[in-house]
Amino acid sequence: MLFTQYYLDCLSQASYLVADERTGRAVVIDPRRDVSEYLTDARAHGLTIEGVINTHFHADFISGHLELADRTGAWIGLGRAASGAEYPFRPLAEGDRIELGDVALEIMETPGHTPESISVLVYEHRADDVPYGVLTGDALFIGDVGRPDLLSSLGVGADELGRLLYDSIQHKLMSLPDEVRVFPAHGAGSACGKNLSTERQSTIGMQRLTNYACRPMAQDEFVALVTEGQPAAPGYFGYDAVLNRKDHELLDVAAHLRPLDVAEFLERRAAGAVVLDTRDPQEFAAGHVRGALNVPADGRFAERAGTVVRPGQDILVVAPQDREEEIVVRLARIGLDSVPGYLREPEGAFLTMADEIGQAPRLTVDDLRARLDESPAPVVLDVRNPGEIADGAIEGALHIPLAELPRRLDEVPGEPVVVYCAHGTRSSIAASLLRAAGQSDVSDLIGGYTAWQQAFALA
Repeated sequence: MLFTQYYLDCLSQASYLVADERTGRAVVIDPRRDVSEYLTDARAHGLTIEGVINTHFHADFISGHLELADRTGAWIGLGRAASGAEYPFRPLAEGDRIELGDVALEIMETPGHTPESISVLVYEHRADDVPYGVLTGDALFIGDVGRPDLLSSLGVGADELGRLLYDSIQHKLMSLPDEVRVFPAHGAGSACGKNLSTERQSTIGMQRLTNYACRPMAQDEFVALVTEGQPAAPGYFGYDAVLNRKDHELLDVAAHLRPLDVAEFLERRAAGAVVLDTRDPQEFAAGHVRGALNVPADGRFAERAGTVVRPGQDILVVAPQDREEEIVVRLARIGLDSVPGYLREPEGAFLTMADEIGQAPRLTVDDLRARLDESPAPVVLDVRNPGEIADGAIEGALHIPLAELPRRLDEVPGEPVVVYCAHGTRSSIAASLLRAAGQSDVSDLIGGYTAWQQAFALA
């Protein structure tokens, strides 16, 4: 058996290739949209990818099932409860077996995160009594389970899904032997759960011992536990959950890698395109196109871009040097495909459109302390997630998580505003969003709450 896990840190997303090396037959599970890595590995091992399985309709990224089917002729598999798919798919039901040779896969229906969710048991030898492992999708994570509230906007209630998830976790997955390896679709940082581990594999036995949702409990207690305290979901999640059902256009990176001169860039901006500046917050603060959104390329770029950019909105990219293609791919992974192009050589371009360039004030901890003594004192806006507030907050701060800020801008009561997060990246995003929405006196805190805490510890 060839078993490969592919992990995408910026989306905390795992996908898998399972193959029988003797027959050369392979299946890919939960692929991301840029599929070249799976194809390269398949060629290197002499494999034929004959099937692509999505454990559910993903909400946090666009799956690569259509791209792989187009490149390889593979069938697409979904849980039999999947509805609304516009492309032909193989409905997979409880107990279905997919034999690749001696290596075999078996389907386990595990609804709850979504109605159609499945898990995939992997057998190294088809006659084995105990599976090698189970690919749990977003049903069971390491340290957590999939949140059941993501489809509320699509008319599926969290309580109903939570009760389905209870059965999937407590009665199905926990009925597997302790030694079965657990391979989830997401890890720490994903908004698909609230307590995901940094570990990328575990065992059923370890989850039985350490996962809060896997200990024996009544159904009502389970539902209350798994629905409480979930982080705010980025705005693009609902869009992606729908797009993964559609027969959408295939990824074409080259079509979006157009260098734009200043004239076309400004023309498209005037027509309503958003400027997405992906440089470091300090570079952005020193000079940027007025109204631009600052989402730094490092870290959880795609998720954060999907928080502040509306799906379907034309995006003009300002990228760090030689990273334009990376930015386009990462946007496409979450379905943000409307990229007419990128600004050629932004440093030089800024000189030719000086009237369009602004700066962004950033404050040190000492600066903020001084401003808090002024009258009027600034509105202090905390854009961290609810779980982070437990570590403390600046006294009197207004709390609106970054993922909720685009729809709650009217709750920020006037100016001036100082924004902070944990370290200073999300605050630059939020401050740029407020400026783009019309606020003029907006600063953010360098180093975030971490710097604030350290300053007080040294005082």
